[in-house]
Amino acid sequence: MSVPPATVPAMPDAEDVRRIALSLPDTTEKIAWSMPTFRVAGKMFATLPEDETSIAVRCPKEERDELALAEPGKFWIADHEAQFAWVRVRLTALEDEDELRDVLADSWRQAAPARLLEAYPRLGLPPQG
Repeated sequence: MSVPPATVPAMPDAEDVRRIALSLPDTTEKIAWSMPTFRVAGKMFATLPEDETSIAVRCPKEERDELALAEPGKFWIADHEAQFAWVRVRLTALEDEDELRDVLADSWRQAAPARLLEAYPRLGLPPQG
């Protein structure tokens, strides 16, 4: 028995990345290195590289290494980004749009200036139980 398409959540794609990234406060899109990049107050927090099947986001190196080891099908470190605090995320490996929003918001928080972090203190933080 097949599952009706309406009950299968769509995997996030490049348009979801663009829509969610641009919904974050003070975010703009700029083409750099021939790809879309997303910036908060002018500071880059996400890119949509190559064939738009993945994104690159800010991630502290320790966390990035742990993510890549724990979930190599979802996270990996591009060779040319190894010395930087960035990680790649396969869009098809994300559970849903909420997970994409969490990843982008977390990266946004790492690049956002203090005035925005103060104005949006809960953005990108896990819900409190």
